[in-house]
Amino acid sequence: MIEKHITKIAEELNLIPQQVTATARLLEDSATVPFIARYRKEATGSLDEVSITAIRDRMAQLEELDKRRESILKSLQERELLTDDLKERILSAETLTTLEDIYLPYRPKRRSRATMAREKGLEPLARILFEQQEDTDPLTEAATYIDGEKGVETAEDALAGSRDIMAEWMNEDQEARKEMRALYQHKGVLWSQVIPAKETEGAKFRDYFDLEEPVAAAPSHRVLAMFRGEKERILNLRVTPSEDEALALLEAMFVKGGCPASQEVNAAVQDSYKRLLSHSMETEIRLEAKKRADTEAVKIFAENLRELLLAPPLGQKNVMAIDPGIRTGCKVACLDRQGKLLETATIYLFKSENEKTSATANLRELFDRCQVEAIAVGNGTGGRETEAFVKNLDLPPHITVVMVNESGASVYSASEVARAEFPDLDVSFRGAVSIGRRLMDPLAELVKIDPKSIGVGQYQHDVNQQELKKSLDDVVMSCVNAVGVEVNTTSEQLLTYVSGLGPQLANNIIAFRNEHGALKSREELKKVPRLGAKAFEQSAGFLRIRNGGNPLDASAVHPESYGVVGAMAVDLGCEVTDLLKDEALRERIDLSRYTINKVGMPTLIDILAELAKPGRDPRERFESFSFAEGIEKPEDLQPGMRLPGVVTNVTAFGAFVDIGVHQDGLVHVSELMDRFVKDPHKVVKVSQKVTVTVLEVDLERKRISLSMREKSNVPDRGTKKIQPRNNMKQKAQRSKKHERGSFNNPFAKAFNKKP
Repeated sequence: MIEKHITKIAEELNLIPQQVTATARLLEDSATVPFIARYRKEATGSLDEVSITAIRDRMAQLEELDKRRESILKSLQERELLTDDLKERILSAETLTTLEDIYLPYRPKRRSRATMAREKGLEPLARILFEQQEDTDPLTEAATYIDGEKGVETAEDALAGSRDIMAEWMNEDQEARKEMRALYQHKGVLWSQVIPAKETEGAKFRDYFDLEEPVAAAPSHRVLAMFRGEKERILNLRVTPSEDEALALLEAMFVKGGCPASQEVNAAVQDSYKRLLSHSMETEIRLEAKKRADTEAVKIFAENLRELLLAPPLGQKNVMAIDPGIRTGCKVACLDRQGKLLETATIYLFKSENEKTSATANLRELFDRCQVEAIAVGNGTGGRETEAFVKNLDLPPHITVVMVNESGASVYSASEVARAEFPDLDVSFRGAVSIGRRLMDPLAELVKIDPKSIGVGQYQHDVNQQELKKSLDDVVMSCVNAVGVEVNTTSEQLLTYVSGLGPQLANNIIAFRNEHGALKSREELKKVPRLGAKAFEQSAGFLRIRNGGNPLDASAVHPESYGVVGAMAVDLGCEVTDLLKDEALRERIDLSRYTINKVGMPTLIDILAELAKPGRDPRERFESFSFAEGIEKPEDLQPGMRLPGVVTNVTAFGAFVDIGVHQDGLVHVSELMDRFVKDPHKVVKVSQKVTVTVLEVDLERKRISLSMREKSNVPDRGTKKIQPRNNMKQKAQRSKKHERGSFNNPFAKAFNKKP
């Protein structure tokens, strides 16, 4: 650890340096974020997972900066270019951008126009002109550099070469790049226009055919959409500020007056910006805008995934799962209370009445034989019709029928995980099993599926995949450890995400369990091959062993604190089991008597809470939900309808809601509440049950506009083509800008070339 990093991170995150130091040391010792947040509160000052993750990520960024710094210093040293002043500047650079700007003039580069001019001996002329003395005559000075052997045939050739050299100086000037970067960041405009003749092919990008907005304010989803349109060769995309303003900035920095030499410098300014600096800055700002959009998209994806994984579980019930199918029939899978597959069947509901009658008989027989307590129906094609059919079977009142979001079930069906679980089961039935299990326990089932296939992200295939994976892995690990894992019944995939384990140890635990039977205590975990002291320390508190020898093994109390709980029981003259059962006994505990070095008041408070509800599940209780009857397809919708729905995805611009018509509707951020909403996540979350009002239906574009406002203004029309928001306003503003000549359209030349 570097001390200056500790101080810097503490200032940035508004933390005490000791908190950062302790956290960094724990991370360095391979401790996981959930473990540190749950069992090392005394060391970190009770930092939560968000702060610990921020420290971890910032430390990694600063380490990467240090690696790059060392690489640059080594390169300069080897080429004998490193001076004391340059070394000091490099060592004091606090960002990668500043570091690269300092290094730019010394970076090995390809042979440029400036390089060729230097080879012709024109650098001294460039220095004379750059001084911009009043009595300097450029042509007279240039004439002394005419040399046919070097390719300098005329004085103008010499001046052109000197301007190339000056243009490169300006491009590599650290202060100029800093100021130009700020101009692009604050006043740069993101331009998007459709490539000619691509209008029909790229209809899905219609909203971006003619769009401009400040790059600093562009929402992440629009930035990613434009980048995707460019990648698919539908859109041309540029980022640029006003050219006049950019040139004025450079002129103020480099042009000292109006003498003849200054005119040469001014010409170099024009060339430097148009040929070098503008392209360099545009590339930087594009990358910055993309990175910012990626960060926001990954954050939204992570928040949605957390809510989906922590959705309320139905719990241990005998479940019948139905994966709807029109042509090939509905696949039925019956599961016992532990999720074990009991029976399968195929029923046909969309053909003849005879087949429907047969389906009814088959289902009733399965109900009785498997003692079904709940029915899970996938929400894919035919889902609403299947749900209606099942509900019309006069089921016993205790049987709950639930529509289940089946996103990713088909991915699971064909995965190696599914093949390992059900090697002899048809792929289609595996999907039905997944639907049933995710009703019983969404977390346990969804960890088997690539998060990108679950359907709660946006542009997930366009963002930085490494950052996305790291963020989603963090979320899954956080959720798994927050809930806890029953070690004797859980899957290998769920065990993989337990703090301190990973795929190999998870596999070893399963193998040990299969060979020796159910574990009787946490202490037995130490017998698992390769599960050493560090892995035990990290994982034990998150693993549950119910009905074992020690009642604390079923709780979140860490084994390292068992002695403390034992001391509490001894002092009260009772057994540990009595503490778990008797609230009056727990109220007599004086926590201050048990504080020691590693066990402070935060941990003692957690222990007391755990004794009250050992192994408690932090997820909310399951509540049944049903869509409106008779509303099964978009054509059934009419403006003004009030319908129940389930939030399926939350984005920066609003929330998507499933109202049971096989096409999610959008509640725009402006329609979430009667007041202004900046962040949709503050209002709604994935899996939340809501009531919405239908505003508009666009059947052609398959768009449904919804509102959650209590005072919704429902338009007096049925279907319409929904126009992109603010487009008319944007076009009017753009027209005025062009009339004033504030911007030079960056596409003027682009459209005369092939894409």
